[in-house]
Amino acid sequence: MPSVIFPGPEGRLEGRFSPPPRPRAPVAMILHPHPEGGGTMNDRIVQRLYKTFADRGFATLRFNFRGVGRSQGSFDSGVGELSDAASALDWVQSVHPEAQSTWIAGYSFGALIGMQLLMRRPEVRGFISVAPPANMYDFSFLAPCPASGIFVQGAADTVVQPAAVQKLVDKLRTQKHITIHHEEIPRANHFFENEMDELMGSVDNYLDFRLSPDCPIK
Repeated sequence: MPSVIFPGPEGRLEGRFSPPPRPRAPVAMILHPHPEGGGTMNDRIVQRLYKTFADRGFATLRFNFRGVGRSQGSFDSGVGELSDAASALDWVQSVHPEAQSTWIAGYSFGALIGMQLLMRRPEVRGFISVAPPANMYDFSFLAPCPASGIFVQGAADTVVQPAAVQKLVDKLRTQKHITIHHEEIPRANHFFENEMDELMGSVDNYLDFRLSPDCPIK
C-alpha cells in the first residue's frame, strides 16, 4: 500500500495506491467523506472499500482531497474536489494506461463527487455509492446516468434521509441501458458504526455479481 504524491489542480495530492497485479487490471478509485466533517482517505469505510477492490486485483487509489492531510489547497465546496478526483484518475491512468475498465466508489460527500466524475469519464463502467447525500445536493446532473451501480444506505441514517436516496434510485431506474441496485442496511446510521460487516457484504455481493463472466451488465 505505497504512499503516493501526484499533481493536482492546486498543488500536490496525497494518496495510497495498490499497484495493478497484472496487465490490463481494472482501476478503482475511492473517494472520502466531507473534509469539513473530518473526512479523510483514512476513514474506516474508505479503507474497507479500498481493501475490497485491491484484494480483487484492481489497481486501487484512495487519496485526500485538497486541504486534507498532506494534500495542498483548501476546501472548495465540491467544485475543486471534482477537479481533484479527475486529476487523481488521470494519474492512475498515466501509471496504468492499459486498464480494461474503471470503477468509482464513494462514501457520503465522496459519493457525490464520484457520481459527478462518472458523468465526465466514459471509461467508468461501475460505481458504488455509500450514503449519497441526496437530501443535501441536487443529483439531477445524472441525466442520463451513464453507468450501472449500487447505492447502499443505512435505514437509520439521520444525516442522509433514506427516503431521499430511494427517490433518487427510483428516478434513475426509469433510465434505459443501466441497472441500479439499491440496498438498505437495517439499523445502520450514517457511519455504519455497528453494521460495517453488513455494508461490506452488500458491496462484495454486488462486485461478485458484476465481475462474474456471466453478468448481463457490461
